[in-house]
Amino acid sequence: MDVSGEQEPGRRWMGVGRSHAAGSRPAAMEAARGALTGPDPKLLIAFAAITHDPQAVLAGLAEAAPGVPVVGCTTHGEIGPGGPADGTITVAAIGGAGFQVQTCVATDVTGRQGDAGFEVAGCVSGVDLPHKVLMLLTDGLVRDQESIVRGCYRALGAGVPLFGGAAADGWRMSGAYLFTDGQVLTDAVIGVALASEAPLAVAVKHGWRTVGQPMIVTRSVDGRVYTLDDRPALDVYLERLDAPAEAYTDPAAFTEFALPRPLGVQRRSGVEARNLSTEVDLVGRSIGGGGAIDPGGLTWVMTGDEESILEATDDACRDALARLEGHAPLGMLTFSCAAIRAVLGDDGIQREGARLDRWAGPLPYAGFYTYGEIARNHGIDGFHNQTLAVLALS
Repeated sequence: MDVSGEQEPGRRWMGVGRSHAAGSRPAAMEAARGALTGPDPKLLIAFAAITHDPQAVLAGLAEAAPGVPVVGCTTHGEIGPGGPADGTITVAAIGGAGFQVQTCVATDVTGRQGDAGFEVAGCVSGVDLPHKVLMLLTDGLVRDQESIVRGCYRALGAGVPLFGGAAADGWRMSGAYLFTDGQVLTDAVIGVALASEAPLAVAVKHGWRTVGQPMIVTRSVDGRVYTLDDRPALDVYLERLDAPAEAYTDPAAFTEFALPRPLGVQRRSGVEARNLSTEVDLVGRSIGGGGAIDPGGLTWVMTGDEESILEATDDACRDALARLEGHAPLGMLTFSCAAIRAVLGDDGIQREGARLDRWAGPLPYAGFYTYGEIARNHGIDGFHNQTLAVLALS
């Protein structure tokens, strides 16, 4: 078991525990007990490998911390002290009189993503401490995640930051799971209103840069781009990057080429990266994005490398900690992208983990590799791909 989290004396604390045990229930118990490092626990946040049984995970968490609210999800890898891991259960716990927590769930989300976001944002009305954030865990196989974020914005406006991630299933693309208080869910969104006496800070960064001139999205439907500059989108994208011939005809070759070369979409905060879908359309020559890409919008091809990705890791941690207004940090939640993991490889994610260890120092931190990251400090948009999203607590 790996455990991190010596606490600042006072009214708020965070702890992290991790278990490599094979059995789902004992692993959940071990990780939860490692995370429970202070009095009056308010929430357990569990990140479980897809190889674990979610119902057994919930049973173990309930046994370790009876009566404590639980949220969590399956992953494409678990992030925590000592580096990223596969096959573990990693649990973060927060507690103390200086925190308040309220949870809410929306189900049957597909087709009503905006309304689901609006519903879960209602949990913010149940907390009244001065510093608030709404954390979201979503089903990563649900399309149009941006509409969930926009539904939250419709309910809350610009006053409450958003942070979260999309549950993953180890790149199987067959079923990711959310869990909360005895329920295992798909096609759902979990909202967690977290309020504190001290500042909570959200930051998000990516390590990608635009290549060449922008393209206009001239036809897109349901997250797929059919034409760029009135030509087949797949061909325009590959031509811009001088792709090898096999990427035009072989789905596996296209996916391997596209993972480190996302599409960039124009947002008020800058150009955001969007994964290209593994659902390759060689017949229709369309490309899928990791979020809505609206007709008439500007898009770029983007590229990066390990150095730029790790620089973004540093920037996200630095930004989140700087936003705490001089208060001593208690810990961090760190959500990175499954596509970044694919780009960096097993050795590269260990170096990413080393950067997180360096920024956290003795502080606890935990998270997972997601199918999309959520982070919004201002504006209506807040769904991201190929980024690191950080929530720092003080």
